[in-house]
Amino acid sequence: MTPLLHKKLLPIAAACLILSSCGQTDAPTKQTTSNQNVTSPAEATALGDSNEAGQADGQLESSTPADSGAPSGNSSGSPGNAAEADSNEEGTEAEVPPLLYHINKAYNVVPNEETVDKKVVLLTFDDGPKEKEMIDGLIDTLDKHQAKAIFFVNGYRVKAHPELLQLIQERGQIIGNHSWDHIDLKKESAANMRKQIEDVQNIVEETIGEAPRFFRPPFGSGNETTHQIADDNDLIYMTWSNGSLDWDSKNKNKPEAVIANVLEQLHAGSNILMHELPWTVEALDELLTQLEQKGYGFVDPRSIGPAPVEAESGGTK
Repeated sequence: MTPLLHKKLLPIAAACLILSSCGQTDAPTKQTTSNQNVTSPAEATALGDSNEAGQADGQLESSTPADSGAPSGNSSGSPGNAAEADSNEEGTEAEVPPLLYHINKAYNVVPNEETVDKKVVLLTFDDGPKEKEMIDGLIDTLDKHQAKAIFFVNGYRVKAHPELLQLIQERGQIIGNHSWDHIDLKKESAANMRKQIEDVQNIVEETIGEAPRFFRPPFGSGNETTHQIADDNDLIYMTWSNGSLDWDSKNKNKPEAVIANVLEQLHAGSNILMHELPWTVEALDELLTQLEQKGYGFVDPRSIGPAPVEAESGGTK
């Protein structure tokens, strides 16, 4: 190659070298630019977590009441639901029946007014609370017939099993006072008689929050002092006017005998004495069914109050 030709080609080669270098620089730049829209797997995972967190935050915000304090419509603590709860509580209180009956001197249930149904019986069970199975059995049958009863309890049994007393009350039945030790109160001193009655009032109130309204002396044995102590404690005193004789040994394990005994003595206002006994539990459904078939209703003990003044002066008292 001649020196002249070499001088002509040298600038051309230099220009090509410059152009080639410029092209290599542009290519990575374009590659980098195009890859800005592509996310690596690690970045994609992180981004997904971020999006889920964002969605969770959004859901949390949407379920949170506004700062204005307006309650959510689904909130169980909303004023609307609270008002409904109050209304339900008031409805429960309103269901307590008015005082329509009283206990007369023969211990029958007697209407306060002539317009009140007199063909009713009072159901009572003494000497408990004993066993959960028997209590549940009796109350299951009472519930079936939409009936209420008085469960006359002894203090020593309540002390041993307060949960059974709570069970009776929680299942909507009524508690009565049957003395602490189930002894013949008429044979006791006035002080001991008072203790036997008032200790039951106290333990029942401590256990279920309310004291009994009814009192029945064991064996139906009492005197003027017993009546006075009952009056001092605002207790309605009663024995019974219809004995099932379920406690009699000759009727043990004979539910049919229990039914027959009650029906034989049946009359309007019968104050029926029964006990927490297995054969009484067995007899109860058939007994209540036959009473209903004969046209008798079951008086709610809560509708029994003190005798009206006119009744106390004579007549039905």
